[in-house]
Amino acid sequence: MTFLKNPVWEKIGSKYAHTTMAHPCFNEKSHFTVGRIHLPVAPKCNIQCNYCTRSINKCEFRPGVSACILSPQEALDRLEKALKETENLKVVGIAGPGESLANDATFETLKLIDEKYPDLIKCISTNGLMLNEKAGELAELGVKTVTVTVNALDEKIAEKVYAWVHLDKEILKGKEAARKLLDRQWEGIRAAKKADMLVKINSVLIPEINLHEIEKIALKGRDYGVDLMNLIPLIPLNMFKELRPPTCEEISVARSKAEKYLPQFKLCRQCRADAVGIPGKESDHHKERRFDSEYFHG
Repeated sequence: MTFLKNPVWEKIGSKYAHTTMAHPCFNEKSHFTVGRIHLPVAPKCNIQCNYCTRSINKCEFRPGVSACILSPQEALDRLEKALKETENLKVVGIAGPGESLANDATFETLKLIDEKYPDLIKCISTNGLMLNEKAGELAELGVKTVTVTVNALDEKIAEKVYAWVHLDKEILKGKEAARKLLDRQWEGIRAAKKADMLVKINSVLIPEINLHEIEKIALKGRDYGVDLMNLIPLIPLNMFKELRPPTCEEISVARSKAEKYLPQFKLCRQCRADAVGIPGKESDHHKERRFDSEYFHG
């Protein structure tokens, strides 16, 4: 397989070269050579996306799914086994199956990992609602990369994407929920960059709702110092089960507009919250199933 000149290197620069070289979700070459593991320690979520259905099972291969929930110590045990059995594993991430930052177990797990394996690249996936208040703590725990899911800038669009937001012990809905979430996402992105972390934006492309928001998100992302963007095609589920996913042409056009402002990562496999292996290898899904059968009993 051949690769074009990678714009990520040019725009991110040598400051983060060590991280980008070894992270399969930030570098196309690493995607086919570097292993990662997702530790499913975060079941709770503080927002409800209309496209999201969290699930505990062993058969679906998508975000929001894991075979069970691990305790921090179980997660460390699983990591130790994976390090012995998984080729070139350099990245450990927490991506749910709920919201990473809404679960204390996320921080307990990161602490255990940082104490025992400080050289592993630690990353977090988040909706951004709590990122501003947690960015400093993440940096202290050695987190190098953060992925924030941003699906809209306009609150009228955002209220179509999110059913509710749980904030300050209240359930918010409608425009108020949308505005609070959007404001906090960008405050969190700014805080993560201030804490010297690599930031990637994930945007779920919902053609009937946010197709025209993607370029605007990329532009604002550039202005906030975001390093990379990843467009994720809608998987029709939950309240959006009747909506269609984007066509290849719609994804291509959206990327071409967005990459005027941010480099685009184009190899995302929409992994489970307990994925393990090298993403770009076909054997990855087989490995996930093998790990499920050996280590999970949910």
